[in-house]
Amino acid sequence: MQRICFLLKVKPDMLDEYKRRHQDVWPEMRDALSRTGWHNYSLFLREDGLLVGYLETDDFQAAVAGMAQEPVNARWQAEMSDFFEALDGQQPDEAMKPLEQVFFLA
Repeated sequence: MQRICFLLKVKPDMLDEYKRRHQDVWPEMRDALSRTGWHNYSLFLREDGLLVGYLETDDFQAAVAGMAQEPVNARWQAEMSDFFEALDGQQPDEAMKPLEQVFFLA
Protein backbone atom coordinates (compact mmCIF):
# COMPACT_ATOMS: atom_id res chain seq x y z
CA MET A 1 0.00 0.00 0.00
CA GLN A 2 1.39 3.42 -0.96
CA ARG A 3 0.92 6.36 1.39
CA ILE A 4 0.67 9.54 -0.69
CA CYS A 5 0.96 13.10 0.60
CA PHE A 6 0.72 16.18 -1.62
CA LEU A 7 0.47 19.96 -1.26
CA LEU A 8 -1.66 22.52 -3.06
CA LYS A 9 -2.44 26.15 -2.28
CA VAL A 10 -6.02 27.41 -1.92
CA LYS A 11 -6.52 31.11 -2.56
CA PRO A 12 -6.85 32.78 0.86
CA ASP A 13 -10.02 34.65 -0.11
CA MET A 14 -11.72 31.36 -1.06
CA LEU A 15 -11.00 29.27 2.05
CA ASP A 16 -14.52 29.39 3.48
CA GLU A 17 -16.14 28.37 0.19
CA TYR A 18 -13.56 25.63 -0.35
CA LYS A 19 -14.37 24.18 3.07
CA ARG A 20 -18.11 24.49 2.42
CA ARG A 21 -17.83 22.57 -0.87
CA HIS A 22 -16.03 19.73 0.89
CA GLN A 23 -18.75 19.36 3.50
CA ASP A 24 -20.96 17.95 0.74
CA VAL A 25 -18.77 16.15 -1.81
CA TRP A 26 -21.02 14.68 -4.49
CA PRO A 27 -21.89 11.02 -3.79
CA GLU A 28 -20.87 10.03 -7.33
CA MET A 29 -17.46 11.67 -6.76
CA ARG A 30 -17.02 9.76 -3.50
CA ASP A 31 -17.99 6.53 -5.29
CA ALA A 32 -15.54 7.19 -8.13
CA LEU A 33 -12.68 7.85 -5.71
CA SER A 34 -13.37 4.62 -3.83
CA ARG A 35 -13.82 2.61 -7.02
CA THR A 36 -10.48 3.84 -8.45
CA GLY A 37 -8.43 3.04 -5.35
CA TRP A 38 -8.37 6.22 -3.23
CA HIS A 39 -8.51 5.05 0.40
CA ASN A 40 -8.28 7.01 3.66
CA TYR A 41 -8.28 10.18 1.55
CA SER A 42 -8.02 13.26 3.75
CA LEU A 43 -7.51 16.97 3.16
CA PHE A 44 -6.07 19.34 5.75
CA LEU A 45 -6.21 23.12 5.29
CA ARG A 46 -4.04 25.71 7.01
CA GLU A 47 -5.36 29.26 7.56
CA ASP A 48 -3.01 30.66 4.88
CA GLY A 49 -4.42 28.28 2.26
CA LEU A 50 -1.82 25.52 2.37
CA LEU A 51 -3.69 22.31 1.57
CA VAL A 52 -2.20 18.97 2.58
CA GLY A 53 -3.70 15.90 0.99
CA TYR A 54 -3.17 12.34 2.15
CA LEU A 55 -4.36 9.03 0.74
CA GLU A 56 -3.50 5.38 0.67
CA THR A 57 -3.64 3.38 -2.53
CA ASP A 58 -2.17 0.28 -4.13
CA ASP A 59 -0.90 2.30 -7.12
CA PHE A 60 -1.08 6.11 -7.18
CA GLN A 61 -0.54 6.42 -10.93
CA ALA A 62 -3.34 3.91 -11.57
CA ALA A 63 -5.63 5.72 -9.10
CA VAL A 64 -5.02 9.06 -10.85
CA ALA A 65 -5.49 7.47 -14.28
CA GLY A 66 -8.69 5.80 -13.11
CA MET A 67 -10.12 9.10 -11.92
CA ALA A 68 -9.15 10.74 -15.21
CA GLN A 69 -11.58 8.33 -16.91
CA GLU A 70 -14.47 9.22 -14.60
CA PRO A 71 -16.89 11.81 -16.09
CA VAL A 72 -17.72 13.12 -12.59
CA ASN A 73 -14.05 13.94 -12.04
CA ALA A 74 -13.95 16.29 -15.03
CA ARG A 75 -16.97 18.17 -13.68
CA TRP A 76 -15.52 18.34 -10.14
CA GLN A 77 -12.08 19.52 -11.31
CA ALA A 78 -13.63 22.21 -13.50
CA GLU A 79 -15.62 23.52 -10.54
CA MET A 80 -12.66 23.43 -8.16
CA SER A 81 -9.84 24.80 -10.34
CA ASP A 82 -10.56 28.46 -9.52
CA PHE A 83 -9.91 27.78 -5.84
CA PHE A 84 -6.19 27.11 -6.31
CA GLU A 85 -3.06 29.17 -6.82
CA ALA A 86 -0.18 28.25 -9.14
CA LEU A 87 -1.74 25.42 -11.14
CA ASP A 88 0.20 26.51 -14.25
CA GLY A 89 -2.60 25.44 -16.59
CA GLN A 90 -3.19 22.11 -14.88
CA GLN A 91 -6.35 20.86 -13.23
CA PRO A 92 -6.00 20.44 -9.44
CA ASP A 93 -5.76 16.65 -9.69
CA GLU A 94 -2.96 16.97 -12.27
CA ALA A 95 -1.02 19.30 -9.96
CA MET A 96 -0.92 16.77 -7.10
CA LYS A 97 2.73 15.76 -6.92
CA PRO A 98 3.51 13.23 -4.19
CA LEU A 99 6.01 14.28 -1.56
CA GLU A 100 8.88 11.96 -0.80
CA GLN A 101 8.24 9.92 2.31
CA VAL A 102 11.30 10.04 4.53
CA PHE A 103 9.98 8.36 7.68
CA PHE A 104 7.14 6.05 8.69
CA LEU A 105 6.39 4.57 12.08
CA ALA A 106 3.99 1.63 11.92
